[in-house]
Amino acid sequence: MPETLNSDKAPLARDRHLFAPGRKAILSIDGGGIRGLVALGFLTRLESLLTDRAGAKVRLCDRFDLIGGTSTGAIVATALALGIPAAEIREFYLRMGPRVFRRPWLRMPGWQAKFDAQALRDEIFAVFDRRTLDSPDLQTGLGVMLKRIDKGGAWILTNNPKSQFWETPEDGSFIGNRHYSLANVVRASTAAPHYFDPQEISIVEGAPPAVFVDGGLTPHNDPALALLLTTILPGHRINWPLGVDRLTVVSIGTGSFRPIVTKKNWRRAGSIGIALRSLMQQIAENQALTLTLMSWLGKGGSPWPINSEIGDLADCEPPFGSLFRYFRYDVRLEADWLKEKLGVTLAPAELAQLRRFDDPGGMERLDEIGQKAAERQVLLADLAGCSLLGDESSALAPDDKKIEK
Repeated sequence: MPETLNSDKAPLARDRHLFAPGRKAILSIDGGGIRGLVALGFLTRLESLLTDRAGAKVRLCDRFDLIGGTSTGAIVATALALGIPAAEIREFYLRMGPRVFRRPWLRMPGWQAKFDAQALRDEIFAVFDRRTLDSPDLQTGLGVMLKRIDKGGAWILTNNPKSQFWETPEDGSFIGNRHYSLANVVRASTAAPHYFDPQEISIVEGAPPAVFVDGGLTPHNDPALALLLTTILPGHRINWPLGVDRLTVVSIGTGSFRPIVTKKNWRRAGSIGIALRSLMQQIAENQALTLTLMSWLGKGGSPWPINSEIGDLADCEPPFGSLFRYFRYDVRLEADWLKEKLGVTLAPAELAQLRRFDDPGGMERLDEIGQKAAERQVLLADLAGCSLLGDESSALAPDDKKIEK
């Protein structure tokens, strides 16, 4: 591997972010379908604050060394890694939602996916075009969560050129990750069963393609822990040092809540409905576990309550000390929380609509909630001492990329 990958003189911005010395920062974005608008409220606020402080335009790819996401978070993360401003991604979502989450008339529930995956694919390709995972347009490290269903396994695909499967081997036993279509990788991460068809990706030349579904069906709908492990476990060959003064993790949610099924609902749901509700509960439980571990291992920011037994972990530090600074930004899609924290009062039917990740009718309200929550939670004072504020950051600034209207 060229020595320049480990220096400030690496030819690609991606490699300077991943391998140059200095403090590092990870940006993690949850899955959540149309609720990605909540995450974009936090992201636009953070980008705006950093720009105001710097007195010049700052994009999140300038200050984060690895940006990753799951499902809708994969779309946002990849766009950010390409240098697209968060505000433009928000506008893209507002246009995209009604086009993608539009159910065709001639579809058979239970036999066909609820939505036409081609509409989603067209939107993704309009942004990412024919780029590959090795595209030099990716201005920083990128990680995308997928679920391989034909052989089983949670995949995290990154643009790390030191990763074990980056290059195609001489014996042609597999196709190197660097050659994967960026749009196909993102589309695979968004392929929620029942809602969209799976996505195929060729893994071995001449063999049947692998089949992928939504990355939220791995333990990593909140990908923060997976992204952290990617940067510190030796097998990934990135090897960032740990420490609250060396590593910052910013985790962005899309609205959390406890999915419940009443006796009346489960009797009427049928076996497919029960299966879907069980999957939604499993995703929420996986997220709660990730939040617990990250809150315990990290330090900083306003703590989030884990549950009624544990409470929050603000005063609970592991015996070996905190390993990184951790900031979690999210909203609770619970009536009491929204009223108390944001002054937003919702009728039960409206709250139920916002919780559904496939209903564009709630987009305007989700956008409002995301912006209100960001104003209260994202504070520059909390980030003092982080490389995000420009100290010891790479501050790379190639030409902005734009989302086509």
